[in-house]
Amino acid sequence: MRLAGKKALVTGAARGIGLGCARLMAQHGCDVVITDIDLPEANRAAESLSGHAAIKLDVTDRQAWTCAVDKASQLMDGINVLVNNAGIIIPGTVEDLDEAAWDRTMNVDLKSVYLGCQAALPVLSRSAPASIVNIASISSMIASANFAAYNAAKAGVHMLTKSVALHAARSHPGVRCNSIHPAFVDTGMVDQVANKDDPQVSRRKLARQIPLGRIATVEDVAWAVVYLASNESSFMTGSELKLDGGVSAM
Repeated sequence: MRLAGKKALVTGAARGIGLGCARLMAQHGCDVVITDIDLPEANRAAESLSGHAAIKLDVTDRQAWTCAVDKASQLMDGINVLVNNAGIIIPGTVEDLDEAAWDRTMNVDLKSVYLGCQAALPVLSRSAPASIVNIASISSMIASANFAAYNAAKAGVHMLTKSVALHAARSHPGVRCNSIHPAFVDTGMVDQVANKDDPQVSRRKLARQIPLGRIATVEDVAWAVVYLASNESSFMTGSELKLDGGVSAM
């Protein structure tokens, strides 16, 4: 029960990494509010965790963030963990990516983290010790010609995390902020970058790029979230946790 007494709001948690994190956190004693823009799917996810709640949240909307944080805080009598997980990927080079796709990526992948930290910090401070965990990507450190917007957005999350950590250390004692940087994770998002390949074929191709010979599982990321959300990481802030199977070491 590494998270006994913790109260978490997780974004983009109706499926994929977010749901995996919420599930493992709940198994370790954390009270979890699942948020997602897809409320029916979020409700189903919450029901699968038994006893946990779901809230609709468009992470690009400031007012939606205010309402979600207020409601989650009421449901759990406070929040001391925020997991900024919601994200999208729209492939494209700097030349062929249209402006709408660039803006959409920036709003969902980067602006959402800014809005979430801004809305949650006062509540987290009242429930300290508290932890913000931002799901970034190894793509914040290793670029790809075809991920212009995604690379830029996740690099922004990387640096925003450090800025939030330094601000919190000074203005919100007891609140930490760290980021997690996975390589390819076995979720539906992988299929979006697989072109026309069969999903399993594309996963094998991606695995060949990783020194450990496989892509990450949702559980790999979830365990990292449990660590950063727990008091075990109480002296860790402004840091990045790479989960890339060794690819950045090459």
